[in-house]
Amino acid sequence: MVERGLTVSDRGDRENLATFVARAVRLDEALVVRLRQRGTDRVEAWATTGFDALASRVVAGTVAPTDTTAAGDALLATLTASPGAEVELGFSMDSAWQGALPPVDGFVHVDDVPARVLVELAQQGVAVSRDFGSSQGPPASLLAQEVLTVDGAGERVAVSMRTVFALVAMGFIPQTGTEPVSLDADLARIDATEMVRVRASRTWLRLDARFGSVFARRGGEIPLSVL
Repeated sequence: MVERGLTVSDRGDRENLATFVARAVRLDEALVVRLRQRGTDRVEAWATTGFDALASRVVAGTVAPTDTTAAGDALLATLTASPGAEVELGFSMDSAWQGALPPVDGFVHVDDVPARVLVELAQQGVAVSRDFGSSQGPPASLLAQEVLTVDGAGERVAVSMRTVFALVAMGFIPQTGTEPVSLDADLARIDATEMVRVRASRTWLRLDARFGSVFARRGGEIPLSVL
């Protein structure tokens, strides 16, 4: 391992990470990716989504320093061009990361929601956006709307449209086969038994899908802080 760099030995994990970064860059061309070591052999990749929600994916690997940042476009180019395990991270972008990360522990399992339900909600939101949105994107009132309430484990959590958009836009839900779902997906191609797990802590909501997780602050936007 070099002084500053990422090591991902498995080709499949490198491709998965590249897909994660590519989707995040599509949402924000100026994306900064945060990489954090998790245990001895896992790396968490974090990205903002433009929907006041954080997206995360975990791959097998190591990163040095153990909590660092990289420009999304540069990281994507390196992941795409380099076939080897060692991935250069370029210059640190620590000062550009302004979102606090959720805690590792403290989440309770509230309930599981059929993935089809969340994709259908996202599609309904897109339809409304076409009628009432602008060149700046969906109306703020639509994004803030609570479209789903989940009860369980003594918790009652509300899921906003912005969080649903983030989950689907990142392609975290699989369709039949290997392709991730998109906003225009045929609902019939999503397995009826495919679930999204809803977890919650005192201050965070977490949606865990097959290909990644989305986190949103409960009752507010992501707080601003630097590393």
